[in-house]
Amino acid sequence: MNPQLQRLYAIAQKPERRIVGLMSGTSLDGLDVALCRISGSGGQTRVVLEQFETVPYGEPFKDSIRAVFAKKQIDFEHLTLLNEQIGRQHGRWVAQCLKGWGVDPAEVDLVASHGQTVYHAPQQQHRRPGYLNATLQIGDGDHVAAEAGIITLSDFRQRHIAHGGEGAPLAVYGDYFMFSQAGEDRILLNMGGIANFTYLPGSLDASVVFTTDTGPGNTLLDAYARQFTDKPYDEDGQMAAAGEVNGALLDALKDHPFFVQPFPKTTGPEVFSREYVQNAQQHSHTETIAPNDLMATLARFSAETIAQSITQILTQGGIAHPHVYMSGGGAHNPVLTGTIEALLPGCTFAKTDALGIAGDAKEAVLFAVLANEAIAGTGDINFGNRQGVPSVSMGKISFYK
Repeated sequence: MNPQLQRLYAIAQKPERRIVGLMSGTSLDGLDVALCRISGSGGQTRVVLEQFETVPYGEPFKDSIRAVFAKKQIDFEHLTLLNEQIGRQHGRWVAQCLKGWGVDPAEVDLVASHGQTVYHAPQQQHRRPGYLNATLQIGDGDHVAAEAGIITLSDFRQRHIAHGGEGAPLAVYGDYFMFSQAGEDRILLNMGGIANFTYLPGSLDASVVFTTDTGPGNTLLDAYARQFTDKPYDEDGQMAAAGEVNGALLDALKDHPFFVQPFPKTTGPEVFSREYVQNAQQHSHTETIAPNDLMATLARFSAETIAQSITQILTQGGIAHPHVYMSGGGAHNPVLTGTIEALLPGCTFAKTDALGIAGDAKEAVLFAVLANEAIAGTGDINFGNRQGVPSVSMGKISFYK
């Protein structure tokens, strides 16, 4: 038997595993690296976050990704080269973080690598006859494994699609395993580039767990913060707080088929881009809007579409007074969070930090949990095989030698 296959079998039998989770989102701010100690699986999963660091992307690295990110026409050779480069760089950063934390790679069982999303194409978005849901994450797991010297699981979204999902959001699985609480209805709201939420019933019934994207989180705010300032985001929502919401532009921004499509659904920056905003400005005759007013309107756009999606699910399910736990970069924007709280007066709000997992680390931890489930899970959690939530484990395995 292959020695690494024997090692993998041994890892699956251990009472607990040390797993490094990696996440780089559509905001392209950097690589989140989370060292987790995980015991059990499924509903018995227990996670301790031992270390966390975000390794920032330099501007040249960001620019190389932006050259292919969410674009229909690209330099295909550049994409091919970038797939290898990102995988190797992520693997090097894992090794760098472990060294900084004083952790020998031999003490780590697995790396769980999300990779870098460059294009997301659910069927309801691309609408091409004969083609189903699709998504593409680059940063190949073989290169991560080779550089880190650790068995790596990667490319999690493909099996989700193969079994009828849209490849996102995947947070539902980790949210259910980590954060469900008997007797308390919870909503885990993540506001990255795109916003999504998971509903966790206090009954712990996996078959009624629900997840969906809601639309933009930070992607438009970040894009225009970069245009107007030398910062990658609107720090503390200062620009949005200094502006006024333009009602005509807000209505034009909300006038898109995505917002009336049935749940669950996914989307990405392929739709909600600067071009999308420019078209809305043309339709609403707001091309000369002041920068602060544009930022205020974009923040309101994200907040309203998030709150309206949550309200719809609460109403349909007869769910009253859930606890909402926020994570992602948007959780640091007081204009965004304050507006959401005002629009959802029946909810109680906190950050996921209150549940023991820092919000900034949550997505990286999620992929560590998915890797743990793929290796040590029993497969007995039944999400009902509903649209968007297939009952499958995810992740492809790469040996490091």
